[in-house]
Amino acid sequence: MDTYPGSVFLADCPARLAVEIIADKWAVVVLYALRQEPRRHGELVALIGGVSRKVLTQTLRRLQGYGLVERHAVGGGRVEYVLTDLGRTLLQPIAMLTEWSHVHGEAVAEFQESRQNYR
Repeated sequence: MDTYPGSVFLADCPARLAVEIIADKWAVVVLYALRQEPRRHGELVALIGGVSRKVLTQTLRRLQGYGLVERHAVGGGRVEYVLTDLGRTLLQPIAMLTEWSHVHGEAVAEFQESRQNYR
């Protein structure tokens, strides 16, 4: 495994920033939703089950602040959101986490269920 200078325990460690970004469940879902094409806000709300318009707006703004998503005016007052090149670099790690969940998600769910029986 590669080693990087600094420690993940330090507040300014880049690894902590990466975890902060992907720990937000909506951020990962929004990034994945934008993987193939630009989308309008309403399209994202329809595509992503369970996210409110307000939370989506906050998530998009946060992702813009990280340089992962750009907001483009496309005419007629319409706006689209698109992944930046930097945002695209997170697609592979997200795919790896998705694969992990497909392989191990059932085991996690079974463990949680078994723990519920002992409470």
